[in-house]
Amino acid sequence: MELRTQALKVLCETDPTRKAEQARALYLAPPALDAGATLTVPPGLPGRPERPLLVPADQVPARSPFTPPGRAALLHAICHIEFNAINLALDALWRFPGLPEDFYRDWLQVAGEEALHFTLLREHLRSLGHDYGDFDAHDGLWQMAERTREDVLARMALVPRTLEARGLDATPPIQAKLRKAGDERAVEILDIVLHDEIGHVAIGNRWYRWLCEGRGLDPVTLYPTLVAQYEAPRLRRPFNLAARQAAGFAPEELAWLDQDGVTSPVRHTP
Repeated sequence: MELRTQALKVLCETDPTRKAEQARALYLAPPALDAGATLTVPPGLPGRPERPLLVPADQVPARSPFTPPGRAALLHAICHIEFNAINLALDALWRFPGLPEDFYRDWLQVAGEEALHFTLLREHLRSLGHDYGDFDAHDGLWQMAERTREDVLARMALVPRTLEARGLDATPPIQAKLRKAGDERAVEILDIVLHDEIGHVAIGNRWYRWLCEGRGLDPVTLYPTLVAQYEAPRLRRPFNLAARQAAGFAPEELAWLDQDGVTSPVRHTP
């Protein structure tokens, strides 16, 4: 089966174990690609299990890692993010036709690595006496995928380099809390996640800029317009500027973040 067709099939899978296994297998042994194929959108995307129950973000309770239930809930929340990240990568892979082959290979890599992250986190969650689905979760990541489903440029701007980039900021403080709570295995897993996520955000930056160039748009000054148009969430301090720089954010973008996004980033010319 052709790569993008197979990616859509995996995206439709509802069982988390099978989805992760199939995404990983697709990455390790990809079939031939037909970048020009126009695929029909099936109903009910993405495939997901009956649990966790999805609730509004403000109804998900705070999670302290300093009690066993709180630590399990925190790790479940991260596990849910990684499950959604599998879906997001697969959706980017199948949904947008007519792009360079490297675009699809990049998102296939992301899907395979997100599947590994989900599996590692789920295994650790099980070692704590819980499993994926035991706690309520929210659907913010996929909601942005829905909003940007008609425009690959908006998708690249607002999913990998906005929502997923938040993980670059959030992971080190979470690791510090987990280390203080004595959960070194969780810290080790998040080291893997953070390393890979820098690469995933870099992929988003690469294709966002490539698409902007093709449309004659300035990627730095366009970004705040897209944030407003698609109602992307406001980013919160602290920012992991070193990780964001490693992921390819421009100095002007980092300076804008450091100003808390109050004004639009300004292009500095020599």
